[in-house]
Amino acid sequence: MLLEIHPDNPDTRKIKQVITTLEKGGIIVYPTDSVYGLGCDILNQKAVGRICKIKKINPEKANLTFICKDIKQLSQYVYQIDNQLFKLLKNNLPGPFTFIFKANKEVPRHFKNKRKTIGVRVPNNPIALTILEELGRPILSISLKNDDADDDFPVHPSLIYDDFQNLVDIVIDGGMGSDEPSTIVDCSDGEVEIIREGKGVLV
Repeated sequence: MLLEIHPDNPDTRKIKQVITTLEKGGIIVYPTDSVYGLGCDILNQKAVGRICKIKKINPEKANLTFICKDIKQLSQYVYQIDNQLFKLLKNNLPGPFTFIFKANKEVPRHFKNKRKTIGVRVPNNPIALTILEELGRPILSISLKNDDADDDFPVHPSLIYDDFQNLVDIVIDGGMGSDEPSTIVDCSDGEVEIIREGKGVLV
């Protein structure tokens, strides 16, 4: 299903339709403040497995990412954030950044890779944030890429739907996406290291 949702004022009825799909183990394609992403309820192991199969990744080796509604929710899934890292998060979130931290015991087992780390994001996108608020917990976030190019991200929802309509339950049309992914910042060792330059500049 291709579901058009206003990018600035998401329709409550349509958001509830997305929530129902997620709670039933469905997979969605949704907009963020960077590229469009694949997502599902983090508690549904079968749905997570479906996404990993679509993306042809091994969850035991990959750095999987949650999107969260705010820093408070984000902090529930990572080990203690010191004052310096909290300030970094506060200054840059919501925004197009993925922060990697050590995962704590609240992270579902099927997300824990060999490094025992997890990526976390708070995207500055009203559709994504409204979904997170209504669901009450994070959803998985894996960027969409075109199979024939490592750095080619699809931006047209209708074209994304053409490619993914048989693989996912809902493709959300939230307007044109960006072709620039989030900046990835590794904080897992207590230091701050940018491991992928993307959209956004740390402050």
